[in-house]
Amino acid sequence: MTMPFYVSPEQVMKDKADYARKNIARGRAGVVIQYAGGILFVAPNPSRALHKFSEIYDRIGFAGVGRYNEYENLRKAGVTYADVTGYQFDRHDVTARGIANWYAQTLGGIFSEPAGKPFEVEILVAEVGEQPADDQIYRITFDGSVTDEHGFAAMGGQTDQVATALRQRYRDGMSLTEALSAALAALSAPGNGERPDMSASQLEVAVLDRARTHRTFRRLQGARLEALLAEAGAASAPSQSASGGTGTPATPGGASEGAGTPAQQGGSEPGSGGTGT
Repeated sequence: MTMPFYVSPEQVMKDKADYARKNIARGRAGVVIQYAGGILFVAPNPSRALHKFSEIYDRIGFAGVGRYNEYENLRKAGVTYADVTGYQFDRHDVTARGIANWYAQTLGGIFSEPAGKPFEVEILVAEVGEQPADDQIYRITFDGSVTDEHGFAAMGGQTDQVATALRQRYRDGMSLTEALSAALAALSAPGNGERPDMSASQLEVAVLDRARTHRTFRRLQGARLEALLAEAGAASAPSQSASGGTGTPATPGGASEGAGTPAQQGGSEPGSGGTGT
């Protein structure tokens, strides 16, 4: 009788984390950044059908990078969870924190399963408040770890480089044009792989609009997005020329505090198996 090959639990977890992190890092990064009027989502995405950003509930948005079919299943499950919670209790009981905790439990359970592979995804849940101080941004990684982000968050791709570029440009009270300019500059930062096309047809942009009273999520497309890109380009040109083309650093955004499960967090995002966008 042959004995099964023994692998230590630590090695199994390390191999799973390396596998997920490597595949997530193959894809393109996405950025979520707070501005005076709400929360902005930006990512390179030429597809008009396979969205990275979506609405979960009245004032709550979802962002996902990695393997599309996996984060799309998580998005739909999150919508169901939010709807059931709002129906059973009250609409005000549906919060980004509650949804992030639910996602963390789900992803942590999948990651800890002895058999099977971890999800190759990194997701983010954001909620716009009545005031900027009430905004919430939570990043959840493939192993169920949750990070409470302040001001901005980068996910997927070369997260460290994008987050560093965002930290140099972010400041409180930015306008929508300034936030979009900072996001595009961060996504084009050196070390973030091949420079993505930043035309309107190659970008997915959405906002949680604080001024709206009920459903705050809306996509920015077409002429509106082209006008914003033109304004962002005009706004960034003077600062680049004044600083030798490198951009003027702004007040750093808040640091994040993490909590969570086993594997260490790493900058990542995929596009593996031909399903990522």
